[in-house]
Parts: sequence; structure tokens; C-alpha cells
Amino acid sequence: MNGPIVGIFGIVIMFLILFLLRIPVAVTMAIVGFIGIAYLTSFEAAIGMLTSDLWNIFSNYGLTVIPLFILLGEFVHYAGYNNSLYHATYKWFGHYKGGLAMTTIMASAAFSAISGSNTATAATMSTVAIPAMKQYNYHPALNSGAVAAGATLGVLIPPSIVLVVYGLYTGQSIGKLFFGNIIPSVVLTVLIALTVVYICHKHPDWGPRGPKSTWKERIQALPAALDILVLFVVVMAALYTGVVTATEAAALGCALALIICLVRKKLNYKGFRASLIDTLRISCMIFLILAGAVIFGRFLTLTRLPFEAAQIIGSLALPPWLLLWLILFCYILGGCVMDALAFLLVSLPIFYPLVQQLGYDPIWFGQVITIVTTMGSIMPPIGICCYVVSGISDIPLATVFKGGMYYIPSYIIAIVILMLFPYGTVMVLSDLVK
Repeated sequence: MNGPIVGIFGIVIMFLILFLLRIPVAVTMAIVGFIGIAYLTSFEAAIGMLTSDLWNIFSNYGLTVIPLFILLGEFVHYAGYNNSLYHATYKWFGHYKGGLAMTTIMASAAFSAISGSNTATAATMSTVAIPAMKQYNYHPALNSGAVAAGATLGVLIPPSIVLVVYGLYTGQSIGKLFFGNIIPSVVLTVLIALTVVYICHKHPDWGPRGPKSTWKERIQALPAALDILVLFVVVMAALYTGVVTATEAAALGCALALIICLVRKKLNYKGFRASLIDTLRISCMIFLILAGAVIFGRFLTLTRLPFEAAQIIGSLALPPWLLLWLILFCYILGGCVMDALAFLLVSLPIFYPLVQQLGYDPIWFGQVITIVTTMGSIMPPIGICCYVVSGISDIPLATVFKGGMYYIPSYIIAIVILMLFPYGTVMVLSDLVK
């Protein structure tokens, strides 16, 4: 059995284990990858090879940026800024038809700008926004769908953990990836908000108007949002100047977040301790996925499947844009059945060389696949954001998925805009980073 066939068998076995045995994806990738390497070489060679690979990956100082950005988001979360942001945006948008749903999306975008996690955003906004929308008789599909779609912005808006991992894996500048992500994030946020307008136009009774706030109430609600804006600007400005590395910018943001939370008297010892515990838990989960992906990626490299696939796809008499859509379609399918970060790490060895061969900019491609992976988090059957929203709100999972599917065109339109205007949406800001 030649190498590429072994690689295909390995991928099939991995998905079968995931579906039938429900073993965590990190463990599944590690087991299948190790057995595959041992089959192609030997048990002793597999041990030596993986020991070296894992050491080279996890001794990388740049990986510390992941727990630091997670800790930054946890400080903000346990300080209760999710409630403050929702309250502030509600004062400004709640009186429009579907205004509470738009409020949820705007607050999710603001919280995501610091949190960087879709599950954290889904959990917090489910707790804050869904009871408020139930109070004003919002339809459950609009209610839960807005929270799930808004939560996906946690993966997209800097500091995005997906972009950090992508940058570390491909050797691209995290600062360039973050700045290149600003306009795509705004575009997708606006499109998701406009989807609420469309839903309320199609179903006028789904999103009743809320009470209108006075200008005094709106102004008084702004300070909490300004705190988050200060954090975001400091982190992005530190990256833009090039004076600090991405890791140092994350550490600076952590320190500033802690100082703001303490000065505002929003974070007590219990919240501080919970922030550390959650950071440790989430970081360990990400590092386990990264370790499993490294093992499985080494197995795929030994099979030469990525190179054979790149040659076959590259030899097709198809224009580059159509080949890119075929790649993105694979990401959409993969995101529907597998953890987004895990599938990203498994697929990059196969598709990243091909994308470079097609002539696409790596920074631009990072933004595109980040949008695609966010789409997977609200699509069945995995749709992790939908599971979180359903579990916390007790809204049936089918209803949450139904509400989430209204927003899928927003992601597709955003990708098309990035393809039509690559410089104006991504490169115009990423090229400014030193």
C-alpha cells in the first residue's frame, strides 16, 4: 500500500473513530497519527520522531501568546463587562425592530474584541441576552440564532486564537494577521446585523421594538464600552508599532485588563481565581489539539498525501478562484463535523502549500479560512456555538440551528467581498504593520 493511500485510510479511520467512539479529537488525531507513523517507519522511529517534533513545537516561546490572550479575555469576562457591553448597546439600538438581537450582535463583537473565544462569547451572551429577548417576546429562532451568530465573532475579531495558531503554524506575522482582520471583522459584523433586519422584515412579529432610551441614559452607558476600546487600542497599537512582539502585547493587555478591572472594582478574588482556572483549562485543551495535530500532520507528511493532492488539484484545468472555492468547500464540510481549530491544523499541511502555489497571499488566506471556520461553529451537526446556546438557554437545539442558518449567507457574502477586494479589505491595513 503506497503512502498517499495510507494517508487516505488514516483520515477515514480518524473520522470513523470520532463519529463512532466519541473519543476527543486531540486524542484521536494523536492515536491515528502515531499508529500511521509506526506503520510507515517503525515503533522506535515513531517515538524518536514525535519526541523531537513535539519538543520543537512546545518549546516555542511564541506559544505563550495563547494563554495570555485567553487570560485577558477571562479577566474581562469575570469582571462582568459582558453585562456592561450589552447594557450599553441596548441603550443605543434596543428601540429598533429586532433591536435586541442587533444589540446582542454588537455586544458580542465588542466582547469578542478582547475575549477571542466563540464558546466564551456564546456562554456569556446566552446568559445576558436571551432572558432579555424572552422578556420582549422575541421568537426563539431569532433569539438564539442572534446569540450563536454573534458568538462566532469571537473566533474572527482580534485577538483571535485561530489567527494566532494559524500565524504560528505558517510562520506569518500575528500583528499583520490581526490588522488584516479588522476590515473583514467589520464587514461580517455588519452583514450579520443586516441579517437581523432581513429576518424582522420577513417576520415582523419575531423582533418587537423595545423601549427607547434617553440621550442621557445612552451617554451614561458608554464608560464600560470605553474600557474595552482602550484595551483593544493598546494591544493593536503595540502590535502596529513593532516595539513589542505579539507575546509582549498580550502580556501588556493582560496587565492593563487586570489594572482596569481592579480600579473599577469589578474583579474580586473569586473572579481572579476562576479566570486563572479557566485559562488553564482552555489553554490545555488548545495545546492538546495542537499536539494531536502535530502528530497527525507528521503522519500525513510521511504519506506524501499533501504533496500528491496539491499536484493533482494544481494540474486541474480550472481557474485559481474555482480551486480556492473547492478548498473552502472542504473547510465548510470539515467545520460541520469536526472542531474548527482541529480541522484547521489537520488541513493546513494539505491546502496551505496549494494556496501558495496558486499565488494567494498567506495573510489574506488566513482571514478567509477564519471566516469559513467561524461558519462551521453554527452549522450542524457539530456547531459548537449552537450547542452552548441550547444548553444554557434550554431552547431546543433544532430551533437554535434553524436560527443560525439564517446567517450563513452573511459569511458567504463576506468571503466573496474579500475575494473581489483583497487589497481593500485585508492588505491595506496588514501592510502598515512594521
